[in-house]
Amino acid sequence: MNKVEEFEELRPLLFSIAYRILGSVAEAEDAVQETWLRFDGSSTRPVSTRAFLSTTVTRISIDVLRSARVRREEYVGPWFPEPLLSDPYQDPARAAELADSVSMAALLLLERLSPLERSVFVLREVFAFGFDEVAAAVGRSEAACRQLLVRARRHMEDGRPRFAADRQERQELATRFFDALTNGDVGGLRNLLAADVQLAGDGGGKAPQLAKAVVGAVNVARVLGTIFPLLSRVDVTFEQREVNGQPGAIFRDRDGRVLHTLALDVLDGRIQAVRTVINPDKLGHLGPVADAWAIDREVKQARRRSARA
Repeated sequence: MNKVEEFEELRPLLFSIAYRILGSVAEAEDAVQETWLRFDGSSTRPVSTRAFLSTTVTRISIDVLRSARVRREEYVGPWFPEPLLSDPYQDPARAAELADSVSMAALLLLERLSPLERSVFVLREVFAFGFDEVAAAVGRSEAACRQLLVRARRHMEDGRPRFAADRQERQELATRFFDALTNGDVGGLRNLLAADVQLAGDGGGKAPQLAKAVVGAVNVARVLGTIFPLLSRVDVTFEQREVNGQPGAIFRDRDGRVLHTLALDVLDGRIQAVRTVINPDKLGHLGPVADAWAIDREVKQARRRSARA
């Protein structure tokens, strides 16, 4: 097997590691490309290509994350990971860990960790790397990595829900949610939401927010039940899709361009969080991006017409 074939075989793993460390599709793809350049430029063949490439992409991702932290501190409004529709790396033995670790909720918890803690957690807990491999990848001793993992687990467990919903329950609840959303059924929405549900959107200051952060079933149901019927009046449509391994949807304008994504966190038979990503910088990998400002103007016009009717 030549270098290109070896690399392409491992590309899904490398992207999946980088995305979980960085929370960004674009930055993960760049990290994978840089990893290829270093591998291709090396004059010697490593004993283990998998170990070499995993170490390289991890170290690149750690460096990128350290600089990204500064930018995220200055980010306008809530920062959410770039939406991911499908994880290219599949491992039946790690399916549960892989799916859980790519969810919006898990990635936001990972944001609490230091770059080293995050990398150790991803390599060990998600991909089951041995401590010797983890230590080589992050440039620390095995003992140090064990301590980093203990701290990372503590942070993650403190923020994790106590009960996880199974896949079928999530999908059934999501179907009812989107039916109610389509019909502007505020009461139906309210019955599906947890009492302390949160609605938040990531526009990054580059797109109008569908709504400011809203908390509580009554408030969230009213906002959603008002906004989405107005969007349908200006020919915005949606298709249900998994977003970061959770129930969600992609919303598009009348020309099929991506307006925003929406992802649901489901727990104990209720929707705990509704998160939208409308920042155009985070949607380009999904296809052509809609002009959210133009749609916002149309929605406001539709609202005024509705008020006069």
